[in-house]
Amino acid sequence: MAEQCTICSLCGRNLVAPFDKHHIVPKSKGGRQTVYLHKICHRKIHSLLSEAELKQVFNSIDKLKAHPEISKFIKWISNKPHLYINVQGKRIINR
Repeated sequence: MAEQCTICSLCGRNLVAPFDKHHIVPKSKGGRQTVYLHKICHRKIHSLLSEAELKQVFNSIDKLKAHPEISKFIKWISNKPHLYINVQGKRIINR
């Protein structure tokens, strides 16, 4: 990683490895700009929005944060410990 990123661009909490790189506009739709997100935050985005919606409507972090379900998710996760799922499917809590 070329730069030291310590904050999730979506929820604003400290990043804990492992984390993902999210293309603001999907790579398949010509996007190049990326941000770092917790895996759980990244999964939430892709569980709600299609690649077309990400390109046409939700093509910035501010627009993503304004989405009603993502806004609700951010509020919910703001006081939770850092969660992620390992490859065996077990829930692991990082504090």
